[in-house]
Amino acid sequence: MSEMFCYQCQEAAKNEACTIRGVCGKTPEVANLQDLLVWLLKGVSFWTTRARKNLDVVEPETDLFVAQALFATITNVNFDPDRHVAWIREAVARRDALRERAQARCRELHGSDGCAAGLPEHAVWTPKSYDTTILQMKGQLVGVLADPELDADIRSLRELLIYGLKGMAAYTDHAYVLEQSNDDILAFIEEALDATTDDSLTADDLVGLVLKAGEMGVEAMRLLDEANTGAYGHPEPTQVNIGVRPGPAILVSGHDLRDLEELLIQTKGTGVNVYTHGEMLPANAYPAFKGYDHFVGNYGGSWFRQQAEFEAFGGAILMTTNCLVSPLESYKDRLFTTSHVGWPGVSHIADREAGGAKDFSGVIAAAQAAGEPQALEEGTIPIGFARATVMGVADKVIEAVQAGDIGRFVVMAGCDGRQASRGYFTEVAEHLPQDHVILTAGCAKYRYNKLNLGDIGGIPRVLDAGQCNDSYSLAYIALQLKDALGLDDINDLPISYDVAWYEQKAVIVLLALLALGVKHIRLGPSLPAFLSPGVVDVLVKHFDIKPTATAMEDVAAIAVGA
Repeated sequence: MSEMFCYQCQEAAKNEACTIRGVCGKTPEVANLQDLLVWLLKGVSFWTTRARKNLDVVEPETDLFVAQALFATITNVNFDPDRHVAWIREAVARRDALRERAQARCRELHGSDGCAAGLPEHAVWTPKSYDTTILQMKGQLVGVLADPELDADIRSLRELLIYGLKGMAAYTDHAYVLEQSNDDILAFIEEALDATTDDSLTADDLVGLVLKAGEMGVEAMRLLDEANTGAYGHPEPTQVNIGVRPGPAILVSGHDLRDLEELLIQTKGTGVNVYTHGEMLPANAYPAFKGYDHFVGNYGGSWFRQQAEFEAFGGAILMTTNCLVSPLESYKDRLFTTSHVGWPGVSHIADREAGGAKDFSGVIAAAQAAGEPQALEEGTIPIGFARATVMGVADKVIEAVQAGDIGRFVVMAGCDGRQASRGYFTEVAEHLPQDHVILTAGCAKYRYNKLNLGDIGGIPRVLDAGQCNDSYSLAYIALQLKDALGLDDINDLPISYDVAWYEQKAVIVLLALLALGVKHIRLGPSLPAFLSPGVVDVLVKHFDIKPTATAMEDVAAIAVGA
C-alpha cells in the first residue's frame, strides 16, 4: 500500500496520482485524514438522507457542516492535521447524535428499532482513540482504492461526483457566509455522497447523478452570485492599480468577500493599506469597497507565485480560502489563515460569533510592525465585466456580433497552475483573431489579463467576470445571448470553450456547463487523472469534450468554430 493516494487535482504526479507526498505540499498524514473525513461524511449523509426522507428529521447545522468539511478537503485549503482531527471528531459526534435521534424516531413511528439493522461501517464506525496515527491508518483503508476490485468506470464516476460536490460545497459555503441559503443544495450534497457507497448503482445511474450535480452546481453559483451582488453591488468596469503605495500593508488572498469587508472596516484610520492577491482581485470592482481610501489595488498574480510575491510584499498576509501553498520561513510569522484554511504553526483567525465580526487585530498589528511592499509592476488592469455590465451593453454586443465585428467569444475560464504547459493559454490569447473576445473568470486569467489585446468598438477583448466563484456570470451571459439572438441551442452561439482546470471548484464549473448542454469543450492542460478511459469515452461521445492540443492548432480550430 502506498503512503497516500490522491488524484483530485491537475498536478497529480505523472498525471496518475500522488502516492508519496502531494505536489501541493500535502503530507501523507493529512491526505489519509482527509480520506477518513470524507468517508465519515458519507456516514453522516447516510443518516441525514434517511432521517430527512423517512422520519421527517432534519438538522440544518449538520447539513452545513457536511458542506464545510468537504470544502476543507479541497486542494490547497488546509494542511494542518490537528484541524482535520477536530473535523473527524465532529463528524463522528454529529453522525452518532443523528443516529440516536433517527433510531428513536423510528421506534416511535414503527414500534421497533428497524433503523439499527444492516448498517454499513461508515454509518457506525468509531475510533478507539483520536490519536492521529490510528486515524490515518484507517484513512488508508477507506480512501479511493479501498476496494481494488471495484470497476474502474464506477470508481471514476464516484470520484468525479465527489470532486464536483467539493466544488459545490465551496460555492455554497461562501453564500451561507453572506446569509444566502438553499437547503436543497445541502440535501443534494448528502444524497450524492450517500449514493457513492451504493453498489447497486450502475454507470448510467452515476452519470445521471453527475449531471444532476452540474444542475445543482448552477444553482449554487447563482446563489453565490446573489449573495455577493446583494451585499456589495454589481461589479463595475474598473481599472485596478497594480503598483504600490508607501506605508504598512495587508495582502488579502483567497475568495471571501466578507472577510475583506470586515478587514477594511477594522483597518480604516490605522494607516494600513489593503491589497488583493490572486482570486481576490475582482473585489476591486464591487461598489461597496470603493469607498475605502486605503483599499489601494492588487499585488502580484496567480496563487502559485505566492512564495516569491508574499516574500516581496513585506507586510502581513491573510489567506481567506483555498490557494495556500507551503509558506516560506521568511514570511511565515506575518502570514495568517482564517475560516477552513490552515497550515501547522501559522496564526489562525477564529471564526466570527453569530452576529459579530472576526477579530483581525493581530493581522493589523503584524502589518504595522512589518515593512512596506516592494513594487513588482506598475500600471492598471481592467476588471468588472460580470453579467450586469455585459448585459447592460447587450445591444452593443449583439450589434457587433451581427455586424461581424465580433466573430467569436472564447470562454477561457478556470484555474491557473505551476506547470509550464499552462503557457498554452497565454499563447492562445495572443494568437486569437482580432475579432475574438475572451470571456474569463477565475485565476486562469493571469495568463493573459496583463496583455495588451485591445478592444472592439470599445468592448475590451478580455472581459473579466471575476473569481472562479463568479462563473455563473459566464453561463448567464451565454444563455441571455442565445435568447437575444433567437437561437434554439446554446451550442449555436459563436462561443468556444477552452477551459483550464486545477482543482475541484473547476470540476463543478465543468459539470455545470455539461448540465447546461454545452458541448465541444476543450479541457487542459491535461485531462483529469480520475477519469477512466471508459468515462472519457462517455464524455467525448455525448459532449465532445476534448483535450487541448497545441496552441496554434486550437486557435485554428476555434477560428472556424470547431
